[in-house]
Amino acid sequence: MGSEPEAQDEVWPIIWCYDGWLPLKERLQRILPPWAALRVLDPSRPLSEQCADAKVLIPTTGPVDAAAIYAAADLRLIAQPAAGYANIAVDAARQRGVPVTIAPGLNCHSTAEVALMLILMLARRADDVRAAFARRVIGDPVGTELHGKTLGIVGMGQVGSCLAAAARGLGMHVIGVGSKSSRADLEALLSGSDVISLHCHSTPQTRGMIGAAELALMRPRALLVNTARGDVIDDAALLEALQAGRLGGVGLDVHTVEPADPEAPLYKHPKVLALPHCGNTTEEVYARNAELLRDNIVAAREGTELRHRLC
Repeated sequence: MGSEPEAQDEVWPIIWCYDGWLPLKERLQRILPPWAALRVLDPSRPLSEQCADAKVLIPTTGPVDAAAIYAAADLRLIAQPAAGYANIAVDAARQRGVPVTIAPGLNCHSTAEVALMLILMLARRADDVRAAFARRVIGDPVGTELHGKTLGIVGMGQVGSCLAAAARGLGMHVIGVGSKSSRADLEALLSGSDVISLHCHSTPQTRGMIGAAELALMRPRALLVNTARGDVIDDAALLEALQAGRLGGVGLDVHTVEPADPEAPLYKHPKVLALPHCGNTTEEVYARNAELLRDNIVAAREGTELRHRLC
């Protein structure tokens, strides 16, 4: 790919590859230079049919496959406003010489806060409590304290570490496993935790990592929270475990398919608390992310160094 500075008046088409996270898109729009023409794709059509003129692709949670990468004849940058990039055909980008940037660490505190919120809401039965208030019931339903309970964290990176610090502040015991942990370590965590929170990347090794065998290891009425990636849980096995009464509650902020179908059986189950992938949706995260996106778009145009370059 060329790295010569562009003519000042050349317009750069930039495609927002998903019709979500639009508040971030709007923030970015306000701080982009005049030569940057940002548009949102039509989700009813393949990206490859809409990106022939694109200089920059911003994937978010939408797929950026090899067909799209090769369809954009003068593509200069794929700028992912998140730490995860499993939805990007990185090998195709590398083969074409198109740099890919990510945004690691920008949302660690906000995502940890959402994980903690889900844990608290499940432990204190937030939906049932709100329903009881509507019925003017006092002193029921009965939840459970987190103090003294064991929190198992799968993925002790920045988000997992932030959650661990907050949980210890509530008096929880914390155990964790990381990418170098053994299968025996994971099984010990699953069987020894009252609450399990997932914070691992989506990789060939972690996809479907929590399946029927792993769910069977969990304590009766354990709470399971996922703010990592939807595909690290086997949805069919999770629904079966819920229907069998083996889990106390499940909190999901990430989903195998996004946006998730709220009418799907998993999300209709009364013990599932689902959110619309809002772990990173804070004013602070969006401000930091918009600035990073702008800086890398300008750098790609000027041929200068990119921040958080993956390839």
